[in-house]
Formats: sequence, structure tokens, C-alpha cells
Amino acid sequence: MPKEALLIIDMLNDFVLQGAPLEVPETRKIIPTIKREIEAAREEGKPVIYVCDAHEPDDKEFSKFGWPVHAVKGTAGAQVVDELKPQVDDIIIEKTTYSGFYNTILDETLKVLGIESLRLTGCVTHICVMFTASDAVLRDYKVTVVKDGVAGLSEEDHEAALRIMKNVMGVNLV
Repeated sequence: MPKEALLIIDMLNDFVLQGAPLEVPETRKIIPTIKREIEAAREEGKPVIYVCDAHEPDDKEFSKFGWPVHAVKGTAGAQVVDELKPQVDDIIIEKTTYSGFYNTILDETLKVLGIESLRLTGCVTHICVMFTASDAVLRDYKVTVVKDGVAGLSEEDHEAALRIMKNVMGVNLV
């Protein structure tokens, strides 16, 4: 069986907390599922990897895509929500755009760990989750997305992303 890692994507205060700059209300509903996924991964000895937005205050992503300032390095908003806090053995990968692979050490980290398969959770389904899944598939990782462990900005976009990941990318949905 291929060695698998669990990815928790952008479950940060600036996305999850009520009134946050880039609040995705549905993220609060997926916390229990992600907690279960984390517990299961740890019990099975699988790496738990947090892939987290970490922007500079003047990051071009804010103006380029029209996003509000969010997840600025060193701020409380860039921290993983309390319910899902990383443990000392967990890995944190910082990213500055949609894909967890783009200009990060994620691929190198996975290769060092001998990972062949990824289990994805987090937000946003049709942005960071989908672009990370796409880049993983293009790098020949087997990808599974936990349907109840991802959240979108709208139900329509969430469902569309799940369909695209399944039907175009060959991602396994569970």
C-alpha cells in the first residue's frame, strides 16, 4: 500500500473565525471531520502536514486577485485554528498562492518521507484544495479528497470543484 500523508489546507483563523477577513463559514462545519482525520493519521503513523497561507503584508496576491489582506506572516490570522493546532511532530508548509506545491518545499518534503499518496482536507475546495490536488496529480501522487473535510465559498463552487477533481483529475472522493 502506498505511503500516505494527510494534508490540512488553510484551516487558519483568517478563513475560519467568524468575522475574519476571508471568512469561509462552511469551514467551521468541517472541523470535526478534520479532527477525526488527524487522529486517524496519527494513530496509523502517517505524516500530518499543514499547508498554510503565509503572506507578506503587501503580497501581490491581494491586489492581483482582489482578496482582502489575510494570513499575514506572524499574525494571529495566519495561525491554524485552535481546534486543529499542529503537534510538535507535524509538518507546516507555508505557501503564498493557491497551490501547496508552487514555490514551496512540499514536494521535496513528501519525497524525503517516501509519500506516494495524499489525503486532502481544508479550504477552499475550488481554490487551494483543487489547485493543490491538481499539482499533486501532475506529480504522480495518488490523491484522495475527504468530501466532508473540505469547504467552499459557495455550495455551487464546492460541488463543481469536487466534480472536476474526480472526473478530470482522477482524484478519489471519500
